[in-house]
Amino acid sequence: MVESNPKRQLVIIGGAEDKEGDCQILRDFVRRAGGTKAYIVIMTAATELPREVGENYIRVFERLGAENARIIDTETREDASSSTALEAIHKATGVFFTGGDQARITSILKGTEIDTAIHQRFSEGVVIAGTSAGAAVMPDVMIVEGDSETHPRIETVEMGPGLGFLPGVVIDQHFSQRGRLGRLISALILQPAVLGFGIDENTAMVVTDNQIEIIGEGAVTIVDESEATYNNMDEILKDESLAICGAKLHILPHGFKFDLKTRQPILNNGSVANISVAVG
Repeated sequence: MVESNPKRQLVIIGGAEDKEGDCQILRDFVRRAGGTKAYIVIMTAATELPREVGENYIRVFERLGAENARIIDTETREDASSSTALEAIHKATGVFFTGGDQARITSILKGTEIDTAIHQRFSEGVVIAGTSAGAAVMPDVMIVEGDSETHPRIETVEMGPGLGFLPGVVIDQHFSQRGRLGRLISALILQPAVLGFGIDENTAMVVTDNQIEIIGEGAVTIVDESEATYNNMDEILKDESLAICGAKLHILPHGFKFDLKTRQPILNNGSVANISVAVG
């Protein structure tokens, strides 16, 4: 039975999540997707090794107790209207997007029958998860590619349409491991979004309606430019450096939360943090 007001849940993973040990993040996903009654669909559009990658996740999900886990391999847009795949999505309690190349996900799936079906199931309470490239596609506008370990510049990042499960934000992954603060800020200034999330490896932000909880061994870096006082986007040439003043920076490890409506961190003790670091 579908709940009258189902929760919308996303498990957005920064990549390289533990698949051999306690599997904290994947365990959390399976539990949210129904535990021992979970029916998980693994979307492998991002990877050029769909069988190998998909079967690895099947082993993990079955070891954690999921009742059923199966691969939906879409190599072409024609595959994205498969009646067998659509039936699996209709039965699913959880949908998991693997890593790889995020541009492959959108070029193959966006605007197809599978895309529509997954969004419909999401609205009905099915848990959507994605790691690495599967995390990048969660916003309505995503980072397609870009430079790491650099200061913010217009040419640092290329943007494109995402799948739109979490609109109005920008998400980057493998964040601290690849030094991607510069490209996250660049992406944020280039887009109308005001919140940017950089997710470390083996770390996830779990979104339940309008609240985010951080789980895993790293942290999520949040850049909030909603109250920024200045940027020089309209004054510079393509190869010149971006400036931003008055933006806020939050770094939240495991157990901390963030309210998307108020744009405020929530501490481990449940209190709202009113102090933040200004960038610029």
